[in-house]
Order: sequence, then C-alpha cells, then structure tokens
Amino acid sequence: MADKLIGEVTNYFKNVNAAAIKLIAPLKVGEKIKIKSVEKEVEVKVESMQIDRKPVKEAKKGDEIGVLVPEAVHKDNKVYKI
Repeated sequence: MADKLIGEVTNYFKNVNAAAIKLIAPLKVGEKIKIKSVEKEVEVKVESMQIDRKPVKEAKKGDEIGVLVPEAVHKDNKVYKI
C-alpha cells in the first residue's frame, strides 16, 4: 500500500520535540506517520496528540494537531500515513 498524504507540518517546537501538523485526512492515536523532507524521512507511531493543548484520540480533516517527534522536522514537510 502506498503512503497516503494526510497533511503538512506547520511548525516545530524544539523545546518539547513536537510538530504542529495541519491535517487533510483523519488520524488516530496508534497509527504510524512518516514526515518527509528533501533530506530525510522521520517515522513516528502516534502515541498521543493534542488539539489546542488538550489530548485527543483522533483528529479529522482540517484539524491542526500537535504530535511528539523523535527529531527535528521543518515547516512545509509533508506528512503521510503508513
């Protein structure tokens, strides 16, 4: 199955290792995502996510979520569900 584009990074917060992601498709806790840039790909199992600093189990198209990431990512990186 091909990776499905589900959003893009809108911000990265290095003090908490978190990415803000604007979704164009739904995402649930427990699913895996891949954040792609020109130089690298970062795979993440979504252990938790937040909307407006409140924990949520799932998010829908149009939501902007916060997700912890293991390394720095950048604005406009594409996010795929894997």
